[in-house]
Amino acid sequence: MRTPIIAGNWKMNKTADQAVTFVREIRHALQNIKGIDRVVCPPFLAIPAVYEALQATDIGVGAQNMYFADKGAYTGEIAPDMLTPYCQYVILGHSERRALFGETDEGVNKKVHAALTHGLTPIICVGESLAQNEAGETHVFVSGQVRAAFAGLTAVQAPACVIAYEPIWAIGTGKSASAAEAGSIIGLSVRGALAELFGEAAAQQVRIQYGGSVTVDNIVEYMAHPDIDGALVGGASLKADFVDLVRNAVV
Repeated sequence: MRTPIIAGNWKMNKTADQAVTFVREIRHALQNIKGIDRVVCPPFLAIPAVYEALQATDIGVGAQNMYFADKGAYTGEIAPDMLTPYCQYVILGHSERRALFGETDEGVNKKVHAALTHGLTPIICVGESLAQNEAGETHVFVSGQVRAAFAGLTAVQAPACVIAYEPIWAIGTGKSASAAEAGSIIGLSVRGALAELFGEAAAQQVRIQYGGSVTVDNIVEYMAHPDIDGALVGGASLKADFVDLVRNAVV
């Protein structure tokens, strides 16, 4: 059995003070929801304060990105061991990072290796554009992203990762893939690629989330699909009803 996981990606929202106020508002209710891993991913400067505010809980903290080098002349970057005192998770390869900041499959793969080396659980984002989806290129593109991200890993390391399938056309648009559509791609293109790389047993251990305009209402449909193990939630994770979304995810 794979433990479901819901992670809130706050993106570039909330100051440190706002972040602490928010997690204090939701932490008790989130803590009382069992049978599911709950994670919040604040902006870098809010991470230590959020970590402190969640100390008495088992709610996880994640970063939204990191660099793969341990240290060096990389102005503006964050090293893995700068995160490890506060974070258990790190989001890697989000489509916004790929599109706006030029991240590549090769760079994401290096970050995945670095995260695992430092004991962080990577949440690896994959997903196709609307043009690719309409052209019937989803399977080839998404499975290729999975193979690239997991290159050089072993069948023992693979289950330590989480994957978020996020069709780019559904992120922040109000559009979303149906549970049947998302589940089919997750089963065929994501878990199928993992099975080719590491074998079916290892592939079945990897948790795979859906992301893209996830709401309090549609999370129920997604979580009912046997191949969907949770969600990477954007805008809906910034409000107090994120608690209701997580509660609805427990099926």
